Amino acid sequence: MDNDNIVNMEEKKPAFSFKGYLRGGIILLVLIVLLVLIFTNLFIVKENEYKVVRQFGEVVKIIEEPGLSFKIPFIQSVTTLPKYQMTYDVEEAEINTKDKKRLIIDNYTVWRISDPKKMISNARSIVNAETKMAEYVFSTVRSELGQLNYDEIINDEKSSRGSLNDKVTEIVNNLLENGNYGIVVTDVRMKRTDLPAENEQSVFTRMISERESTAQGYLSKGDAEKNRIIAETDREVKEMLAKAQADADVIRSEGEREAAKIYNTAYSKDPGFYEMYRTLQSYKQTIDEETVIIIPFNSPYASLLKGVQ
Repeated sequence: MDNDNIVNMEEKKPAFSFKGYLRGGIILLVLIVLLVLIFTNLFIVKENEYKVVRQFGEVVKIIEEPGLSFKIPFIQSVTTLPKYQMTYDVEEAEINTKDKKRLIIDNYTVWRISDPKKMISNARSIVNAETKMAEYVFSTVRSELGQLNYDEIINDEKSSRGSLNDKVTEIVNNLLENGNYGIVVTDVRMKRTDLPAENEQSVFTRMISERESTAQGYLSKGDAEKNRIIAETDREVKEMLAKAQADADVIRSEGEREAAKIYNTAYSKDPGFYEMYRTLQSYKQTIDEETVIIIPFNSPYASLLKGVQ
């Protein structure tokens, strides 16, 4: 091979290209950045939550359906609100009843977010929503219990707290709806109703007296019922004994009549034997080991003893 051919072959070999490697590295880096941006801006919406998408602080979208969603990088942000029911324990407070008695109430509220956009727009946060809801609950409970007497609240038999809970729930929901707070109260329940410490002993004493009076009433009714049952049983026993005695007398008289009939039939067949039998029966009744008999010579007894008929 001559020198010219060698030179031509060397010219045909590809020369090292720094620009080509740089371009490939940039493309790869861009792809990696894009993938990172995509994956870091994907988010999952769960079954029991709302996802609130904000753009420059303003709510632009609320996602309720569970699944996978995407936000715009650097511009949008995502926050979460619960969709499930929550419980808020209202702080205990003192109220006055209709008959001017003081009472401490402690209740709790079950609630949920029904419209996240309204809740964010008017309450701004869950804490503010709970605060506003607690104000409505307390004012409504105070107003409703203020229309009841003390005994109607604490007495289990007279208490209307069951219907009161439903009424308070309805009123609070109306107030929240008018304020467009985007939340709904599911239930309001009173955990306890207590007296101020200085009034407890007097009320407990009165309650004990009432319970003792009720118990005594039950005992009196029980005694009266017991006496009635005993009297009724004694009467039935006497009637049964009288009827049994009457039946026995009838049976006895019928037996005696039948026996007399049999005796008469038997004795009529041999009057002499009957006479002797009757005489012997009289001996059994009148003579014992110490009996001394003095009889006339011609009496029937003497005749029988002598063997003379």
